[in-house]
Amino acid sequence: MRSIAIINQKGGVGKTTTAVNLSAALARDGLRVGLIDIDPQAHASLHLGLDPAAKTPTVYDLLTEDARLADLWQPAEDNLSVAASHIDLAAAEVELAGVVGREVILRDKLVEAADDFDYVLIDCPPSLGILTINALSAVDDVFLPLQPHFLALHGLSKLLKTIGLVNERLNDRLQLAGVVLCLYESGTRLAAEVAGDVDQFFREARKGSRAWANVRLFETRIRRNIRLAEAPSFGESIFGYAPTSPGAVDYRALGGELLAYYAGRAILDAATVAAA
Repeated sequence: MRSIAIINQKGGVGKTTTAVNLSAALARDGLRVGLIDIDPQAHASLHLGLDPAAKTPTVYDLLTEDARLADLWQPAEDNLSVAASHIDLAAAEVELAGVVGREVILRDKLVEAADDFDYVLIDCPPSLGILTINALSAVDDVFLPLQPHFLALHGLSKLLKTIGLVNERLNDRLQLAGVVLCLYESGTRLAAEVAGDVDQFFREARKGSRAWANVRLFETRIRRNIRLAEAPSFGESIFGYAPTSPGAVDYRALGGELLAYYAGRAILDAATVAAA
């Protein structure tokens, strides 16, 4: 099972849109996908039409009670299940303040799902608190959605520092694996310039830590598309709401690029093991 945290401490950059629609793209390729919504705003859960008043346990119960991850899954689309969030999750940071091992609760619960899914994606809150630390402690990889404007790289040093510390102290598997540009306007000079700046930034950043030594900027650009903004109000992924829209085309392409990326990594890992 591959596990991926979708994270950016800046809101409004396409984080939840990417978590939902990338999950749906993988599911439509026949893979078993679980999406964990660890953001108290519960936007990923609402995006896929889950009822916040349902009696099904949520991620709040997972982190603060004895709930098992298997108790949380709700079907959203074919091959796609969601562990929903709830506004109560906003209180979890305070409730967990005195709990020993609070940073790795999700990691221990996620082990139970190892045989149930091919991919698990986690939609993180736009902050670097205990909820995000739980996600980073649990996953293999981090994907970073960025909006291509001049503030895109602002604050990234704090995020990279957090990823590096989690890699050193809690999860030595963790790495920043990919960066995807969202809300992309291909007809503007600014978007192309920022894309070049992002690429250069991470080329230089690769030298700084093993946690992002292999980061790549995905070639797929998620274009600004009104259908992506409309889909959540209908409780559907872009593939259910507007399957022929540019948004659907882009996320389908991103899903294919992600699968090719992991296939390449598997070949490299196998070669490394054989050489050893």
